[in-house]
Amino acid sequence: MKLSQLTQVAAEAALAAGQVIQKAIGEEVPVEEKQGGESYASQVVTAVDKAAEAVILSHLLPTCEAFGLALLSEETEDDGSRFEKNFFWCIDPMDGTLPFIRKQPGFSVSIALVAKDGTPHIGVVVDPSTNTLYHAIRGEGAWKNNTPWAIQNTNDHLTYVTDRPLKDTPRAAEIQQFLQQQVEKSGLSGVQEISGGGAVLNAIRVLENGPACMLKFPKKEQGGGSIWDFAATACIFQEADRPATSFNGNPLDLNRQGSTFMNHEGVLYLNL
Repeated sequence: MKLSQLTQVAAEAALAAGQVIQKAIGEEVPVEEKQGGESYASQVVTAVDKAAEAVILSHLLPTCEAFGLALLSEETEDDGSRFEKNFFWCIDPMDGTLPFIRKQPGFSVSIALVAKDGTPHIGVVVDPSTNTLYHAIRGEGAWKNNTPWAIQNTNDHLTYVTDRPLKDTPRAAEIQQFLQQQVEKSGLSGVQEISGGGAVLNAIRVLENGPACMLKFPKKEQGGGSIWDFAATACIFQEADRPATSFNGNPLDLNRQGSTFMNHEGVLYLNL
């Protein structure tokens, strides 16, 4: 099994799904409800999500048969095969459905190849708003638009990247305290916020706007992102030599038993 070959297939799938999404940008798209977590973002889906997934599966399903891969996708019921096969595709056909519905940037396509032990080996992200492709292969580096991506931090402040403004976020005071600690530790001038994106593109924004961070505290409620929200970007961060961990610094549980939700451990993406 050649990771470079599978990465090419995943990139083609993500770009094709991105084109599906591009064609629908700005249109009035009916919103459906689905079973999800406590957050509204985890309970909404559109026909565009489903169309993007269909395009992705048309590319990836032949590789499942050829290489014995399992598959986990947001809009398809988890069949448990990810615990049986050595590797599985982990797909979010359109992360950031809320910004898409609101006609705002912040949505993306995310595809990862994850080992049974939860280690990400391939990460592919497409930003349909800018037609930008990001990808990484375990042990081989990260790329932006097929050019090796060297992360360069140029700001004198810490960028806090978040799905919602800090003032509207639970435990805002604790987050502020954490951010201030990072500012003082790194000798930065203060904090600036970028809000409104989905988890996938927010992680990319952490790399694009450094020094920066994205975080979610552990919580008991269902929600807080799922495996497909973090698998691809965890691989990209790994290859960019930046930490993408649970909030407490442990490896992300990217093949979690019992649930796909990552709320139990939180996340911390750092680019300092």
